[in-house]
Amino acid sequence: MTPDTNKSLIERYFAALRKDKNSAMDTFVAEEELKQHIAMYDASFPDYWLEAQDIIAERDLVSIRGVMYGVHNGPLMNLPPTDKHVIVPFYIIYRIADDKIVQHWMLVDMPSLMQQISAVSA
Repeated sequence: MTPDTNKSLIERYFAALRKDKNSAMDTFVAEEELKQHIAMYDASFPDYWLEAQDIIAERDLVSIRGVMYGVHNGPLMNLPPTDKHVIVPFYIIYRIADDKIVQHWMLVDMPSLMQQISAVSA
């Protein structure tokens, strides 16, 4: 696969996540850890969605600078739901093989998330 086809795969994956996360995982994700991560966030922020602000592809890697949008309607790390809307910046790098995400590395702005759900003060 070329960097351009890998980038396109991730763009299709992000679009599919907005429609049906389970179907998107079945279609695009081979890595079990990522599937667990998606399920955890979906339990805490049902119907959350991701917006890619920048996508850079090289070799078998696709890097995203983006934002997660959601509402804290489920428990998160033993914190009860707050019903607060959140906008959380993140960076993620996916490794692609055989038309699937096989590995990922992610950095989420957790201080911002915790502040938005009032788990920590400003």
